[in-house]
Amino acid sequence: MALVSEFLGQLTLNFGGESEPKFPTVVAAGDFDPAKDAARIETAVKTKGVDELTIIDILTRRSYSQRREIAFEYEKRSKKDMITALKGALSGSLEAVILGLMKSTAQYDASEIKGSIKGLGTDEETLIEMVCSRSADELVEIKRVYKELFKKDLEKDVAGDTSGDFRSLLLALVQAKRDEPSNIVDYEKIDQDARALYEAGVKRKGTDVATWITIMSERSVPHLQKVFDRYKSYSPYDMQESIRKEVKGDLEKSFLTLGSQRQASRTRLPVLINNTIAKEKVVTRIVVSRCEVDLMKIRTEFKKLNQKSLYQTIAEHTKGDYQKVLLSLCGGDD
Repeated sequence: MALVSEFLGQLTLNFGGESEPKFPTVVAAGDFDPAKDAARIETAVKTKGVDELTIIDILTRRSYSQRREIAFEYEKRSKKDMITALKGALSGSLEAVILGLMKSTAQYDASEIKGSIKGLGTDEETLIEMVCSRSADELVEIKRVYKELFKKDLEKDVAGDTSGDFRSLLLALVQAKRDEPSNIVDYEKIDQDARALYEAGVKRKGTDVATWITIMSERSVPHLQKVFDRYKSYSPYDMQESIRKEVKGDLEKSFLTLGSQRQASRTRLPVLINNTIAKEKVVTRIVVSRCEVDLMKIRTEFKKLNQKSLYQTIAEHTKGDYQKVLLSLCGGDD
């Protein structure tokens, strides 16, 4: 089974754009009654020992907008804030998942990015995952929400916590200048970009990182996939091999994420070899942030890479209510 970094390098992001279909595992419930759901959650929270299963059953089977309606009805009937009530009733990994579900995808992503750069030291792997795996449209929305939540510009915070070429790449991505996918294939531009990547890297002594950054941060994903195929006609190495030869550290990890050609969602979803707190945080973040976007795609890609379904892997390496909430969000076995 793939290691964390290998899985990160092997998955790729959505094409983006308004016409790109989503592949969620969590969708809006039919026959939705927010008042009834609110009453059930209020009872579950007040139950001695807390009825976690009811909370999981309701909140993992409703869309974000429906959860907000439930929260409104909860406050109307109990005169209390539902999120505050959930915080008081739950704990640990289950609490992290449920509270995450009470945020929109953009709010959750913005909060995770903020968490990766605040305080002493920067969680570069989380920053890479969040910035390198999101489409231009997603990054535009994340920037808007980040400003709204934290009264700061995302670009300024990223610039203040990173340095060198790594900072230049992240800032280029955060600017969200990536081209929209087009039905017209520009073969001349594909060839030009492939040759430029080769001449800026493997062909010369030292790497012209600025050229790599421009191409990988501004071209559409379908275009890049064709560029990487064409690249092999110039270079004795494929793009992934070239990246490993030319750059190291956080810049290497970032380029490997951007340089992947698999059509799923770029994540660093680990294989859950050990049930550690660090891995729990990664799995929680990916499942919560992508369950209403493209977790179905991630499930499919996971099984291709690991010969075992994501559902089975979660079932084997987690337990208790945390296992139940993840399996529910996973949306079934493959």
